[in-house]
Order: sequence, then structure tokens, then C-alpha cells
Amino acid sequence: MRIARGIAIVIATLFAGTAARADSVVVTHWGSAFYGAPYAVAMAKGFFKQQGLDISGITSGAGGGTSVRNTLAGDLPFGEVAIAASVQAINHGEPLVMVAGGTDTVGDILWIAKKGSPLHAFTDLKGKRVGFTAPGSVTNMVLLMALQNHHWDRTAFQMVPAGDIGANLTAVLNGAVDTAMTGEPIWSENEDKLQPVFWAKDEAGDRITQNVCITTREFAASKEGAAKLRALLIARRDGVRYVYAHPDEAADITAKAFTGDATLYRKVFQHFVALHYWDEGSFDYQGMNRMMEGLRILGQMSGDVDWAKMVDTSFLPSDVKPNM
Repeated sequence: MRIARGIAIVIATLFAGTAARADSVVVTHWGSAFYGAPYAVAMAKGFFKQQGLDISGITSGAGGGTSVRNTLAGDLPFGEVAIAASVQAINHGEPLVMVAGGTDTVGDILWIAKKGSPLHAFTDLKGKRVGFTAPGSVTNMVLLMALQNHHWDRTAFQMVPAGDIGANLTAVLNGAVDTAMTGEPIWSENEDKLQPVFWAKDEAGDRITQNVCITTREFAASKEGAAKLRALLIARRDGVRYVYAHPDEAADITAKAFTGDATLYRKVFQHFVALHYWDEGSFDYQGMNRMMEGLRILGQMSGDVDWAKMVDTSFLPSDVKPNM
């Protein structure tokens, strides 16, 4: 299965005197959530090219297994995707390995309703239709953990996989669901017609790993693949560092890449810098284990995860260490 070429921006180029096709990588919710900001910066500032890579496009995914499948289908099989979906795929026999951490907080996620709705807290959701992105996604896991924390079973409300962040907003506004997940910048862009119902961090805890970077074991085992992975993770690290050092410029770069409002993005980036939203690539095993609680609640996993069988830290830059 090939990724639809219309999703990614792919530009033909010349390298080492021979014709070559530019590569694209997968970043979940590219264009609608900020997981991809370090990649936008790395492309704009030439960090990929400095590492000998020609990354000129990003392929998106609607969260969960969709982004994992897009990674498997790519000519360059590398993606930053939901950790829960990655673990599920590996447990189902997909030849994947995690090579870097991504985002270790859910402080950016909330559930919203139309302004004037009677919903103001998680405890108001019994019997309601509650939107999230996709099965196995971060937002799926947050809902499951919140249900457990309140000692409710999964029949307390109807969970509706609504698609990407924009689709969740549409589902709320047209009444297809009573509440749905959202994040920045959609929350700030539409705050005049929405109200918060609950924040993920208040119901499931803040230190929860959302995303990890994955690749195929075949690609990681090849000489060319290993070299590209090391280069990719250096460029991504440099993108993360640039975001923290120059948040306003990074916001402008991301706004251009996402066709967004630079003024709004600058406000969002200040908030995300304070959250320490982007990690340079370290694995936060405490946050990773916390997310696995959702899979256990879902019945997709029992016992502890043997991270040593799923994680390969050998491609990380030497100055990026695990966060225990």
C-alpha cells in the first residue's frame, strides 16, 4: 500500500550526481496539532539537510493505528505516532521498534462542548456521546484512564471515534457528539463558541507519554536505515532545541507550515514551552508505563511491558538520555 502522494509534499531533487526522490516522514495530526513543530523547524532551518537528508514533506495521520499504518507504508519508514497504537501494533506482530520519545505530557488536551452546553465536568458525561480521535490513540487511553479513576465502566457513556482534531470539532459543532477532544490551536481559534468540559491532565494525570518515534526493524537493521535514523533524530533534536531557544520564530515557521495564524501560534508556543511539551527524544519510562494503563483497561494487554523488546536507544544522539 502506497501513501497517497497528495498528502505529502514530495519534491524531486538531485543528490550525489544522481536523480533521487525526496523523502517524507509521518507525524500524527500534522497540520492540526503541534507534535510536528520540531519537524517544521528542522525543514525550514535546514537541520535535515545538515545531516545529509532530503526531507521535504510530512505525511499526516488521524491518530492511533492510522499513523502507524502510514509509517509502515512509507518509502522512508519513520513516524512520530501514538505510543499506545505502537505497542498494540508490535503486540500484534508488526515488525516495528521505538527509537525515540516524543511528547511526555497531556497538558495540551481537553474535551470541549458548544458554549451553553450543560456539560462542565467529566462527571457530567454519563449517557453522553464522547468523541475522541481513533482506537488505540492517546485520547482513547485518556478516556479509559478517566473512567477507571471514577470507577465507571465503559458503558457509562458512548465513545465515538470521530477522526482527527478538526473532525472532532465539527462533530461537536454539528451535534454528532456531545463533547469531543481538542487541543491547540483549534481550542484558542474557536474559544468564542466552545466551552471546556475537562482537561486530560486533571482526569488522567499530566506525566503521560503521548508519542514515540518508530521505524521498521528491517530499516533499523540496514546500514542505510541506521544512518538515516541517527540523522533524523539529530535533526529532530535540533528542531526541539530551536523551538525552546526561539519560540516566536518557531511559532512563525510552524504557522507557515500549517497555514495558521502566527500571532495565535506565538501565544500557544509560550504555553507549550512552559509545559516542556517537546522532548529531545529521551524515553520517559514512567510516562510510558502510565499510558499502558489504558491498554490494560481496554483488555489489549496484561502485565508489564518489556520495553527492552520494543525500544532501541542506539539511534539516539549521544547527549539524549532516558528519563526514568
